[in-house]
Amino acid sequence: MSGFPFPTLMVQGTTSDAGKTTLVAALCRLLHRRGVRVAPFKPQNMALNSAVTRDGGEIGRAQALQALAAGLEPHTDFNPVLLKPSSDTGAQVIIHGRVRADMSARDYHRYKTVAMEAVLESHTRLRAQYDAVIVEGAGSPAEINLRARDIANMGFAEAVDCPVILVADIDRGGVFAHLVGTLACLSPSERARIVGFVINRFRGDIKLLEPGLEWLERETGKPVLAVLPYLHGLYLDAEDAVQSVSRREGKFRVLVPSYPRMSNHTDFDPLRFHPDVDLRFVREGQPIPGGDLIVLPGSKNTRADLDWLCRHGWLPAILRHLRYGGKVIGICGGFQMLGRFVDDPDGVEAVAGRSEALGLLDLETVLTREKRLTRVSGRCVFSPGAVDSVDAAGAAVSGYEIHMGVSSGAALARPVFEIDGRGEGAVSEDGQILGTYLHGLFDEGASCAALLRWAGLDSDQEVDSRALREASLDRIAEAASPLLDKLMALGVASRL
Repeated sequence: MSGFPFPTLMVQGTTSDAGKTTLVAALCRLLHRRGVRVAPFKPQNMALNSAVTRDGGEIGRAQALQALAAGLEPHTDFNPVLLKPSSDTGAQVIIHGRVRADMSARDYHRYKTVAMEAVLESHTRLRAQYDAVIVEGAGSPAEINLRARDIANMGFAEAVDCPVILVADIDRGGVFAHLVGTLACLSPSERARIVGFVINRFRGDIKLLEPGLEWLERETGKPVLAVLPYLHGLYLDAEDAVQSVSRREGKFRVLVPSYPRMSNHTDFDPLRFHPDVDLRFVREGQPIPGGDLIVLPGSKNTRADLDWLCRHGWLPAILRHLRYGGKVIGICGGFQMLGRFVDDPDGVEAVAGRSEALGLLDLETVLTREKRLTRVSGRCVFSPGAVDSVDAAGAAVSGYEIHMGVSSGAALARPVFEIDGRGEGAVSEDGQILGTYLHGLFDEGASCAALLRWAGLDSDQEVDSRALREASLDRIAEAASPLLDKLMALGVASRL
C-alpha cells in the first residue's frame, strides 16, 4: 500500500456514542494490516473504564483497544488527558498517565490551557514515530458551551491543522439533522476541515437511504464517505456506557449493582458473552432479583457508592443471598466495600471521613493519594476448605490493578490469587465471599471457569475473550474497508 495521505486524521461525532471509538479502531486495524505504522490518539477522554500502559500509566480503555487494533502496546501518549468523574461536578485529572489533581468542572476549564500543552507534546512524539495518527474526538464539536479552550475536538484539529471525518449514528434517528445541525454550529474554518461524513449503524435497504444521502451532499457540499452496517455481537471494550445485555432465562444468573460511579465494568465482558451466564446490571429504581452470584464492581468514589448501595437495599439483599448459599465477589472498590470500614482521612475521593462498610470480610481500607497502577499475572490459590469441593488452585489469571487505597486485616491471610509470589485478595472463612483488587479476573478462560464453578455453575465452558476481541476488530475493519479506499482516493485527489 502507498503511504496514507493524512499524517493526522481526526474522527469526530455528532453525539456521544456515535461510533468514534470503533471507527478509529477499524482504521487502525486496516492501516496496520496494510503495513502503515499507525497509532491511535484521543487528546482528552472522560471515562471510568481505564487500562494500565506499558510505561506504567493510565489511559482510557478504548485507547487500549485501539492500540491492540494497531498492533501496539498501550502507551500514555495515546490518551494524554484522562478525566475520571468522582461526582457530578468534579473529576480526577490524569495527565500523561499520572494523577495531577482533583478538580471541579470550572477549575478544569481554566486548566485546559495547561492540558493542551500535554496533548500537543504527545501528538508531536507520535507524529515523529508513526506514519499516521488516527485521532478520536470526545462528545461533539457542536457543544457550544465547551468551545472556549477546547482541546478535545475542533480546538485540537485547528491547533494541529488536520482534516476531520464527522460520524453520526442513524440507529438513533435524526441522522441528517445531526449532521447538518453540527455543521451549522461550527465556524467557517472548522466546517472546511470536515472532509466527509460517515453514517454508522445502518440496517435496512440502502436504496431507501440513497435519496437522503444525495440531499445531504447537495445541502452541505460534503461527500458521504461510507455507510457502515449495524454489527451485532461485537466484543469490544466500551469507553464508558454499560453495554446492553441480552437476558437468557434459566441460566446461571450474575447480578451487578450499577452504582453511580461504577468503574471498569469491562471486567464483566467475558460474562456477558458466556453462553451459560445471565448477566444483569441492576440500576437505581429496579428491584433486586434473585441470583446465583453477586459481584460488586469497582468504583471511582467508594464511600459515595457504598452509601448508594446501602440506601438502595443491597445489604439486606446480599445477606439474604448468602443465607441461601449464594456467592459474592468484590472487585477493587467493591472489595473495599466488603470490609468493615473505608477510611478517607485526606479526602482523596471526596469529603474526608470514614464510612462503615458491609462487614462481610475482616479487613479495613485506608484511601491514599498514591495510586497503584500495574499489570499482573499469577494463579488462583483458594485456601484449602474455602471453596467446598471445587479445586480452583493453579488456574492462570491475569489483569491489572488501578486503585488508591491500602487494605489490611485478618481476611488477607486467605488470599484468592498468588501474584508475583505474594498473596492477593481475600476469601471469607465460610468460602462464600471473595474480594480482589484485580481487574480483568474473568479475562483468562481458566480462571473465569474456576470462579464460576466456585460460584455454583455446573459447566466447564470457557470464553476466549482475546479471540472474541480480535475477531470483532477484524469485523469492524472489514466493514470500514470501503471508507479507507475512499480516503485514499480523497488524498490522491487533493494532491492533483
